[in-house]
Amino acid sequence: MNAVTNKKQTLIVAALGVIALGLMAVIFYSPVWWVSLTAPNYPEEAFPDGVRIHFHMNGVFNGCEKVNKAEISEDVALDCVHEMDTINHYVGMYPIAAGGPVERGFGQFLMVFMGIMLVGFICVRPKLRMTIMSVGFAGLLIWMYLTVYGKDGFNLQSAGYVEAMVTSMDQEAGAAQESEPEIVIGGIVGVLKKSLEDSGVVVDLPSDKEKLNTKEALSDKAHMIEQLRLTYERDFERGRVEEPWNGSSFQVMSWHYGKSLGRYFNNQEEIVPMVANLKIALHVVFAGLAGAMLLLVFGARKNGGILYWLLVLVPMALPVFFIIDYAAWLWWYGHTLNAMGAFAVKPFMPTVFGDGKVAQFATHSYPYIGFFIMLVLSPILAVAALIRKKQFKDAQ
Repeated sequence: MNAVTNKKQTLIVAALGVIALGLMAVIFYSPVWWVSLTAPNYPEEAFPDGVRIHFHMNGVFNGCEKVNKAEISEDVALDCVHEMDTINHYVGMYPIAAGGPVERGFGQFLMVFMGIMLVGFICVRPKLRMTIMSVGFAGLLIWMYLTVYGKDGFNLQSAGYVEAMVTSMDQEAGAAQESEPEIVIGGIVGVLKKSLEDSGVVVDLPSDKEKLNTKEALSDKAHMIEQLRLTYERDFERGRVEEPWNGSSFQVMSWHYGKSLGRYFNNQEEIVPMVANLKIALHVVFAGLAGAMLLLVFGARKNGGILYWLLVLVPMALPVFFIIDYAAWLWWYGHTLNAMGAFAVKPFMPTVFGDGKVAQFATHSYPYIGFFIMLVLSPILAVAALIRKKQFKDAQ
């Protein structure tokens, strides 16, 4: 094969791979799917998109926007994650936070895992590829271990994941759990302050600056984790959890999952086994990813072969994996109905794509920005795979 042609093919595959890596980063921070509920008791004037939520790779977030109209004034947007949970629990459905706990908790690791796979695919020199992948996977494995099992490892989770966990517990992310009492300034100071403000003079009191600084601090991930810790320690004091806070993701995820399951239906006979299954799943997924890393490094020792092509086929199939996982959890929601619901409903399959109907609610489920980017990612990687296949064939 012509050396110039071979070099050109290598550069094209590398360029396509770099573009794919950039798209994967965008996907992680973008909403992948949206779902909304509309009903007569949620008028379009107040709910232009219905009760809407957005699914990300690392959590479920509010999809409702603040409404500013002459007849409607909102300081903040309605928390539609909580609103949808409230609606769903009447028919015995568990809260949204009960679905996909492992996928959301490992979301950042899975995306980096596939990113390392793509870097390995781009490299055409087996020895260099093995070195790159070994170093990359070793770093990822250390990061995973410290996050999942290490003390205060939850601090290494993405801010979006932490925010989703906080808001799912009805604790507004970035808001204090207990509101501070309003400070009323009276006497001559109060009169002077009002007089100056009436004259158009802006008055900054030390207490006002303290409130401002507090609001800025409340937006930090560290504060959200502190909210979770305080809630956990209250549960520990009340005997609801056995171990004191150590801040590992394993501990926080297990506790949060049990708390989410029992949010409306506090039936411990059902919840305890489900939490135990989650703990097993976390261990299995961690060990499975570690085993997959070793297998892929082993397969990187030569060009070609099924293990080599998996380096590009797995990221290429990302939209398929998402749909399968999303549909499976919808099935779980509709077929794991708690008997403590206000209404008895037969198990059902919620709408995966399109419009549906449940009682008086119309359901809408459609792909969003992140999924469309996935659909762009797949053909880009398909082209890179075809060029690489031709490159290997010509070399033989």
